[in-house]
Amino acid sequence: MTGIVLTQYDGLIIGPIAKILGYLMEGIFFFLNLIGIPNVGLSIILFTIVIYLLMMPLTIKQQKFSKLSAKMNPELQAIQAKYKGKKDNDSMMAMNAETQAIYAKYGVSPSGSCVQMLIQMPILFALYRVIYAMPAYVNKIKEAFFPLVTNLISQPGSREFIEAFKNSAMYAKQFTNEAFVEGVVENTYVQNTYIDVLNKASTTEFLSIADKFPSLAGDVEHTLSFLNEYNNFLGINIGNSPSYMVSEAWNSPDGIKWLLVIAAFIIPVLSAVTQWINVKLMPQVDNGNQDNQQNTMAQSMKMMNTMMPLMSAVFCYTLPAGMGLYWIAGSVVRSIQQVVINKHIDKMDIDELIKKNTEKRNKKLEKAGIDPKTLNRNATLNTRNMSAGKPSMSSKAKVAPLSQEERDEAVKKSTEYYNKNAKPGSLASKANMVRQYNEKNNK
Repeated sequence: MTGIVLTQYDGLIIGPIAKILGYLMEGIFFFLNLIGIPNVGLSIILFTIVIYLLMMPLTIKQQKFSKLSAKMNPELQAIQAKYKGKKDNDSMMAMNAETQAIYAKYGVSPSGSCVQMLIQMPILFALYRVIYAMPAYVNKIKEAFFPLVTNLISQPGSREFIEAFKNSAMYAKQFTNEAFVEGVVENTYVQNTYIDVLNKASTTEFLSIADKFPSLAGDVEHTLSFLNEYNNFLGINIGNSPSYMVSEAWNSPDGIKWLLVIAAFIIPVLSAVTQWINVKLMPQVDNGNQDNQQNTMAQSMKMMNTMMPLMSAVFCYTLPAGMGLYWIAGSVVRSIQQVVINKHIDKMDIDELIKKNTEKRNKKLEKAGIDPKTLNRNATLNTRNMSAGKPSMSSKAKVAPLSQEERDEAVKKSTEYYNKNAKPGSLASKANMVRQYNEKNNK
């Protein structure tokens, strides 16, 4: 890791994404500095808004999938009930083919929203990395640590001194890395390690540097003046944690003590409240037709959604207030997005969407030389008994028989196509297997 650049994360997937997002964050901070308000808190809010707006198309797709899932789940459950207890290969293949036909009918993938989640998660993790290590991605903030860092490195015993700081343990490996050469001022790796530690240091720890090394008092004051300007958000230093603010408040005069305590708790409380609102706005799943396993998972999800706001409050109390501000901004943006998306989804004509998906699917089948009507009849034959309302999962899904003439015609057409050039494992061979299985059951 000799090529590390400050705290820029160098993971295979998240690292490059974090670097791109870092350019965005630096651009936002540069713009704010240009108009005279270089503020980390405002940068975090604008950064969060931009990222969530860019991810909005993925969020809409995810919600659309949820809406379609609610409509197609009864049909999927009917297929599962039909093949319940049947473990032979023919039954498993037939169930798989009928299930795929349902997914195709609704125009969704079995992986569903997982694809959207897989795209979003690295972005959100990378976003966290950028906000957690702002000096690594925003040069203007990094510059605030100089000349303090270069002068501190040259002081005997400075390494041991900053290693005693509260949050320095997370950078222990950097101090023992072969690239770390103690006392070498021009060593970029050493500079970055010192900045990593100082970036997480509290105001008290900064002031302790001046007490330990009096000659650096001016450098400490220079760095603190910039950091206080950058981190001041509505009177709160978001570089400090609320827990630190509370501890400092007890040493303040009685007249402002409780005011400072209230200010310290504002971010953790707001984080919990906004997270709770965000959870309430999320689409709720109807558990009416779910089995015991699905109900258990739903209950676990409900419990997690209840605990998340409380956990966010605890984390925000111990982490720098800037992270809490990010969580609040993210929750507010997601809540606004959810309101807009819910209105958009509610206006959608699901039946019309299914019709379009079916037409799209039929065109693909025709292009592949498969008759969609025959495939639909054979693949979804056993789900026709479902009523327009909620299906009864207590009874087995029964076959809605065709007339003898219709069945003979379907068999004839299926035999003509599927027995001809049907490759093993292909869609045609699966459909042929479904046809044969349905023929056997309908006799």
